[in-house]
Amino acid sequence: MQDGLRAARYLPNAATSLVSYLAIRLAKPVLVEGPAGVGKTELAKALAELLGRRLVRLQCYEGLDEAKALYEWNYRKQLLRIQAQDGDAGWESLQEDIFGEEFLLSRPLMSAITSPEPVVLLIDEIDKTDQEFEAMLLELLSDFQISIPELGRVQARTRPVVLLTSNNSRELTEALKRRCLYLWLDYPPAEQELAIVRLHAPELSETVARRLIEVIGMVRALDLKKPPSIAESIDWARALLLLGAEEIDQDIFRETMSVIVKHRTDMDIVAERVGLSLGSREHDDPARLDAGRT
Repeated sequence: MQDGLRAARYLPNAATSLVSYLAIRLAKPVLVEGPAGVGKTELAKALAELLGRRLVRLQCYEGLDEAKALYEWNYRKQLLRIQAQDGDAGWESLQEDIFGEEFLLSRPLMSAITSPEPVVLLIDEIDKTDQEFEAMLLELLSDFQISIPELGRVQARTRPVVLLTSNNSRELTEALKRRCLYLWLDYPPAEQELAIVRLHAPELSETVARRLIEVIGMVRALDLKKPPSIAESIDWARALLLLGAEEIDQDIFRETMSVIVKHRTDMDIVAERVGLSLGSREHDDPARLDAGRT
């Protein structure tokens, strides 16, 4: 599993590889929690690539309901069918006709379990929904089926690999957690993040890459509204490559700081503390002093 995820350009730790393996073999959903930008969504994409499956993604948001997540009826098509129906037909026969599968609009959750080929289902940022939505998911997560009043139970044709991600903005219900395996992803150790950056920006020199990881660590240590994610570390590495930066000095840092810092108040804090730190290191660097004398 670890080798397969690496081949899909995802560098997992031991826990990630183990839980992914168990999720596939046990056919259990996985709840993946952790700060934003640590690779939760990318894990689902990597598993889809590894397994050769289509990725079905449900992006959660406040107010999401079953009509957008599960299914809804094609009311226009139903209306046209009613208008085209023979006037002598009774309501019972008409009702059986217009509540058939051909009038059903499948949304991501329905598409995942009715797919003839197994898929990877990503329910992204489940913590943005409410407890009512969680309750609606329980049948799907435990029995891989959906109950439709007009049609009855719709059971999965194939078992999807299911990942639910959460940024831990609210506590999820025990009923949901009980149905899932659990994985916590945090910011990786420096050496692992260095390997991730080098994987996605291989042309970046080892010296600049190590300096980048060091500075990222300094920024994350501050009390910020939004610490830089792994994805932003990769973006910064690519930006430095495009700019032809051979080092990360105070000037380069200030010019490219907006790639990793996304709040105005955070920018002031980072510029003051990390920027000054980089500036003091430049003055203390013997090589720079010799270059200046030359």
